[in-house]
Amino acid sequence: MKKIYIKNSEKNESEILIENELSKKIQDFIDIKNCFLITNTKIAKLYPEILYKFNERKIIIIKDGEKYKNFKTCNHILNKLLEEKIERKNCIVALGGGVIGDMAGYCASIILRGVKLIQIPTTLLAMCDSSIGGKTGYNTSYGKNLIGTFYLADKVLIDPMFLNTLDEFNYKCGLGEIIKYALIEKSCKCEKFYNLEDILTVNQTKDVRNEITEIINCCASLKANVVTMDKKESNLRKILNFGHTYAHAFETYLKYKKISHGEAVSYGIKCANKLSYKLGKIDETYYNKINFLIDKFSLTNKKLKFKKEKIVELMTHDKKVQNEKINLLLPVAPLEVELFDNIDLPLLEASLP
Repeated sequence: MKKIYIKNSEKNESEILIENELSKKIQDFIDIKNCFLITNTKIAKLYPEILYKFNERKIIIIKDGEKYKNFKTCNHILNKLLEEKIERKNCIVALGGGVIGDMAGYCASIILRGVKLIQIPTTLLAMCDSSIGGKTGYNTSYGKNLIGTFYLADKVLIDPMFLNTLDEFNYKCGLGEIIKYALIEKSCKCEKFYNLEDILTVNQTKDVRNEITEIINCCASLKANVVTMDKKESNLRKILNFGHTYAHAFETYLKYKKISHGEAVSYGIKCANKLSYKLGKIDETYYNKINFLIDKFSLTNKKLKFKKEKIVELMTHDKKVQNEKINLLLPVAPLEVELFDNIDLPLLEASLP
């Protein structure tokens, strides 16, 4: 079993456990009788044996999909928890992908001013990224995750066997976040260098599956290292948003339809790559290498139409905007990114699809 920790000076704040078939023995790691389970209709049908372990009255099942990641759903969850008389000794377990993890985490952080949280991610994207590090929240018409908290899960239980039921499309969506990590590795300031870029460059999607546990280990280690050093995104943690300022604007513009988060991040990385090249921050060789990495997994094949001025307007609502300036992470060298806040509007628009 792989164990990774997000730490502070006094203790391990969040424990990340990675092992095949870990979900079959979750009762060894959590006190199930004191837990509320939050999941969605799709996961409930796929894994009834997990739901069976919990008290039926303490299971909250919501609809599946990014469009349900909103205040209405969070309010429904909170009311159900209160209806069943949740206490501070109780724990909330999030079983699902990023949508479930973000909303369950948000509810855990605010109900009774905070109860323990366990994340059990079931998608590749959630295993590599969203379940780790304590970002929670929900979407609004102004943008993605603009309402939320920082709230670390007590434990993150990652079982790569969940990926056996993940379809090819959602598998590829997870690769969008993995590519992000591959392109920022040196910026993560990890003592160990993982070289995810090489793993992805030489493998196709079907071959990546054979190395997926090690890839998850790499991504989780990189993120845990960054979050340990910067829990609330005051400095270093901003690098984890590479591609995301564009991505969140695309998702909001399309009303969380027609495009997945992983695809949006991939489009966002391509835009940042194009902008960096136009600004002379990277050479043509590295520019082409980034595009090749995204194209080989067919992550930006959809023909999407955007009103560029509207995308730019949505980008001004991004959480990282300071002094009304859009902050963008751009590649500046192999496996390194930097933050820029002085991008001319014509160049920004020219970088869009």
